[in-house]
Amino acid sequence: MDHQAFRRYGHELIDWVADYFEQVEDYPVRAQVQPGEIKAQLPAAPPVAGEAMEQILVDFQTIVLPGMTHWQHPGWFAYFPANNSPPSVLGELLTAGLGAQCMIWQTSPAAAELEEVVMDWLRQMLGLPPGMTGVIQDTSSTATLCALLAARERATDFAANRGGVRQPLRVYTSEEGHSSIDKGVKIAGYGIENLRRIPTDERFAMIPEALDAALREDREQGLQPACVIATLGTTSSTALDPLEPIGEICARHGVWFHVDAAFGGTAALLDEKRGMLKGAERLDSFVFNPHKWMLTNFDCSAFFVKDPGTLIRTFEIHPEYLKTGHDAQVRNYRDWGIQLGRRFRALKLWFVIRSYGVEGLRAMVREHLRLAELSTCAWRSCSRAGWSPTRASS
Repeated sequence: MDHQAFRRYGHELIDWVADYFEQVEDYPVRAQVQPGEIKAQLPAAPPVAGEAMEQILVDFQTIVLPGMTHWQHPGWFAYFPANNSPPSVLGELLTAGLGAQCMIWQTSPAAAELEEVVMDWLRQMLGLPPGMTGVIQDTSSTATLCALLAARERATDFAANRGGVRQPLRVYTSEEGHSSIDKGVKIAGYGIENLRRIPTDERFAMIPEALDAALREDREQGLQPACVIATLGTTSSTALDPLEPIGEICARHGVWFHVDAAFGGTAALLDEKRGMLKGAERLDSFVFNPHKWMLTNFDCSAFFVKDPGTLIRTFEIHPEYLKTGHDAQVRNYRDWGIQLGRRFRALKLWFVIRSYGVEGLRAMVREHLRLAELSTCAWRSCSRAGWSPTRASS
C-alpha cells in the first residue's frame, strides 16, 4: 500500500470509527452468531497474492462485525466495563503508527520518561502514598503475577538470610478473589495447594480476623506466609476488602501486601470515595486498570510498588546487547516486569488525562455511580413490590 492509499483508507476508517461511536447502540449487544459461523466464511488457506483493501473492508463489515460483541454499547452490563474514548483511540493510532519498541530508555526515551510522569500523575490522582512508584503492565493478571513473584523473591531472601531451611510459601486471598490469583500462584511456582482462601462477611469482604488466624496457623505448621492479596471491587459483587486491618496484619507477620483494584480502583479518583484506600501506607503493591473504568483502550494496567528494588531484582537481566551508557541515569522498564518488549501504552493514557483532565474523569465516575445508584434503588423498589425480571418474563 502506498502512502496515498494509506491516507485515503485511513480517513475512511477514522470516519467509520466516528460513526461507530455515534451508532454503537444500534447494534445488538451480543454477537448474533452460532459457534463456527464466522470461521465457515473464512478461507482455510491464506491468500497467495495480496487482496484489495476494498474487499478486506467489505469482509470486515459482512463477516467480522456481525461476530463482534459490543463492549462499548450503553446496554453492556456483563463482566466489567471496558471504556474507551476518542482521545484514547487517537493515542493508540499514533502508537501503532510510530511502531516503537519501548523496552529500554535508549530505544524510546520519550516513552520511558512519559510513562514515569504519567504514572506519578495517576498516583497523585488516586491518593496513593508518595513513596509508591508505577509501571504500566498489560493487564492486572500480569501485575498480580509480578507481585507474587516479587513476594516470593523477598520471602526466599528472608529465609536464606536467617539461614533456615526453606519452608513452603503460602498465599492468601478472600473467597471472592479473582481467578487470576489462582493462575498466578500456579505460574509463580507456589503450587495451587498453597493458595488459601479466607472467609468473607455478609458484604463479601475478607474477614481480617480469619486472615490473622490463618497466618498464625500456617506458621505453627511450619509453612511460610509470603503474600496476601486483597481486592477493591471483586468481580462477582464489587466487594471492598478492608485494607487498614489487613495491612496491619501483613506488617505484623512480615508478609507482602498486594491489592487488586483492577475494577474498583478508579473510584478513588473521587475524594468522597478515598476511604476505600484507608491503610494504603501498608501496601507493598497495588494495581488498577485505566482500561476498565478510565476511558483508556485495552490494554493499560497501572501497577505500583513501594519497593522498586525488590521488583527489579526479581526481573532484571544484563545481557551485553541490552546495556547502554545511560543505564545508571534512567529507568529501564524491561526490568519492571515479565516482558522484554514493551508497547508505548503511556501515550494513550497521556492523551486521556490531558483531554478530560482530572475533573472530567471525576465527573464521569460520579455520573456512573449516580446511574448505578438509580438502578439499585429501582431494583429495591421492584423487590419490595414483589416484582422480578424472572417473574415478569414468565
